[in-house]
Amino acid sequence: MFPEHRPRRLRTTTALRRLVSETTLRPRQLILPMFVAEGADAPRPISSMPGVVQHTRDSLRKAAVDAVRAGVGGLMIFGVPQRRDAVGSGAVDENGILNVALRDLRAELGDETVLMADTCLDEFTDHGHCGVLDASGGVDNDATLKVYADMAVAQAEAGAHLLGPSGMMDGQVGVIRHALDESGHTDTGILAYSVKYASAFYGPFREAVDSQLTGDRKTYQQDPGNAREALREIELDVAEGADAIMVKPALSYLDILRAAAEASPVPVAAYNISGEYAMVEAAAANGWLDRQRTILEVLTSMRRAGADMILTYWAVEASSWLD
Repeated sequence: MFPEHRPRRLRTTTALRRLVSETTLRPRQLILPMFVAEGADAPRPISSMPGVVQHTRDSLRKAAVDAVRAGVGGLMIFGVPQRRDAVGSGAVDENGILNVALRDLRAELGDETVLMADTCLDEFTDHGHCGVLDASGGVDNDATLKVYADMAVAQAEAGAHLLGPSGMMDGQVGVIRHALDESGHTDTGILAYSVKYASAFYGPFREAVDSQLTGDRKTYQQDPGNAREALREIELDVAEGADAIMVKPALSYLDILRAAAEASPVPVAAYNISGEYAMVEAAAANGWLDRQRTILEVLTSMRRAGADMILTYWAVEASSWLD
């Protein structure tokens, strides 16, 4: 008698659904991005990202300890300096806010978590671009690489386990790997932002780091319509020495994430970015979505698409919901 096949049998109880679940989501797979602001005397709320703040050095340490206790797999740190210049000097200064914060966290946590650093100049430049500019106002790829090399060494010396070059400069992974090895930091890894699209979903992040950007980053970030280009970027970064690669954004690029996971010989990260966070929070605040279910569904979709790890501002809260 029809129907002969009844897949619903495996959905009848919570225990059965748990037993046959194909995709797992665990705290260890989540990475918490965190912002630390130079000179802040109290955490500063980010209006477009409810629940996320620019930390003081003290509040960053406390929040980092809480995140590690919650079981998250790692922390990605972004610095927000008080002063900026054309070449992003604060990024290479050992007393710059990001490097100071990295030392704070390494002293506090040691090897209890994976401490990651954003290896990019956009927070530190007075023009907001991810590199230094040439005479015509364009981003000078090769001049930028020289600064990235110095920045990478400074972050490794400050205690970062993994560096996250996110500027989409050609050759950035190879230059950083060479600089790390030459300075004796052979154990410091690289989580390469190999696939980073010129996305509209970065808007709230610009507030989070007080970005000075005017214009756009289309000359170095990828065209949202391109897929083959992403696989080429991954291949190049792996050849240059990337220890893991990233797809950013994640939610609008799940097809790219799947292709990356199938092609990459190294672990794959996905960045659940600020705009994705903000739109869920806004819809939930209006009562249009069940917040917890939506967050877990979003994160599960990224794991199902192939992400080994996910950077998400919900990392700590989501960890409390997972068994």
